[in-house]
Amino acid sequence: MLQVQNASFGYDERTVISKVSFTIQKGTNVALIGESGCGKSTLLKLLYGLYDLDEGAIFWDETAVLGPKFNLIPGMEQMKYLAQDFDLMPYITVAENVGKYLSNIYPEQKKQRVHELLEMVEMTNFAHTKAKYLSGGQQQRVALAKVLALEPEVLLLDEPFSNIDSFRKGALRRNLFTYLKSKGITCIIATHDSVEALSFSDQTIVMKDGKILANDASPKVYLKPKNKYVASLYGEVNEIPLRLISDDFYASETILVYSHELFLTDFSDLAVTVKHSYFKGNTFLIKSVYDKKVLFFENPFPLDEGQNVFLKVEEEVVEFRR
Repeated sequence: MLQVQNASFGYDERTVISKVSFTIQKGTNVALIGESGCGKSTLLKLLYGLYDLDEGAIFWDETAVLGPKFNLIPGMEQMKYLAQDFDLMPYITVAENVGKYLSNIYPEQKKQRVHELLEMVEMTNFAHTKAKYLSGGQQQRVALAKVLALEPEVLLLDEPFSNIDSFRKGALRRNLFTYLKSKGITCIIATHDSVEALSFSDQTIVMKDGKILANDASPKVYLKPKNKYVASLYGEVNEIPLRLISDDFYASETILVYSHELFLTDFSDLAVTVKHSYFKGNTFLIKSVYDKKVLFFENPFPLDEGQNVFLKVEEEVVEFRR
């Protein structure tokens, strides 16, 4: 189990991580999400032992994670950390990069292991290509294979799919997270991608300004967001007065509603004016205005600018979100 206890850290008197505490069970996939600059990457480096904590403690099982003050070579032996710079050797081949830290005592086993990992990241055709000739996305896939070569207990990934084409990203993510589950490897992934946070993670930790705002099972963080900031990390979200979408006409509170949860209806108290329609492929995102406030909803077809329409939210969503 990974335990983070009241961890704080800062650069030059500027606090980046502030009194962070959480636990992660072995074999769990965790998504670390939040706006740029919220402290995700710094937290991963602290978990790996690249920095010294200003206060607090981090443990993997019973072993304390210590930084450069205590280790000549920073980093935890049981962990692997993949930063955004990939750390590949440009003048050796893909296969040599992946197998760099594997033993040469049993060459056939090493060859088989390298092949297995390259197959997982769909890079077998480039096994004998030097890393310097690869695209950014190809280098990222090789770097993923490399950090898995010695099969760590904990894998720390910082935006690991950011350079990979959309058509290949889905299969690669499925391959990777299926592999991690089968091996019982704990994975923490810092990401801006809501698909990664929802489809492939068991637990989601939301950060803002170096603090944790939410930490729960991934579906719960999405379905019952604590505030608009948390909800906005998953897409367009609206904060709507409850009285406009509920039978409780005297309700004073507001409710968070994702754009796909709003529908056209013949009449309701939520009347909006259409400003623009954005084509998303399988639907249109409609920008509208009510009471001088912007509101987003989705619709199967575009709507004319200036058109006045009425919107509703399913009663089950209202009751669940209250």
